[in-house]
Amino acid sequence: MAITVKPADPLSAEARELIAALDAGLSGHYDDENNFPLLPEELVDDAIDFFMAETADGKKVGTIALRRYPDYAEIKRMFVTPKARGQGIAKALLNTAHECARQHGYSSVRLETGSLQDAAIGLYQAAGYVRRGPFGDYPPESEQNIYFEYALPIKEAAGS
Repeated sequence: MAITVKPADPLSAEARELIAALDAGLSGHYDDENNFPLLPEELVDDAIDFFMAETADGKKVGTIALRRYPDYAEIKRMFVTPKARGQGIAKALLNTAHECARQHGYSSVRLETGSLQDAAIGLYQAAGYVRRGPFGDYPPESEQNIYFEYALPIKEAAGS
């Protein structure tokens, strides 16, 4: 499946639909104090880059946001529709977020995920993420929260 990942408006109808599907998929699995969603309105921020994946026929099938802090960037709102999973879309979304972080001068990307997100955990580990302790305003690691970090590979300059 041909996929493109492009910057998008988190307030668009398609983005709202995908974010609502993500939230619906997570609802009931985690306590409120261990769930850290961002509403579409919160994604409209100068320190956040928001992207959507779309198929060749224009169907929106995934989202990812990159929130930038002074010392690191963080993945938020990572989602691929159930019907589109297993086709490399999540990897394309991650690669786009990694490149965005690199372009902003970051050397690492962090994220928090839920302990019940087996597919997400496997994806992050396969992509090179390693477990780490809590960061930012997150609570200590619990049975429900897992924290990861990815060291962005240094790109060789052309002609080196």
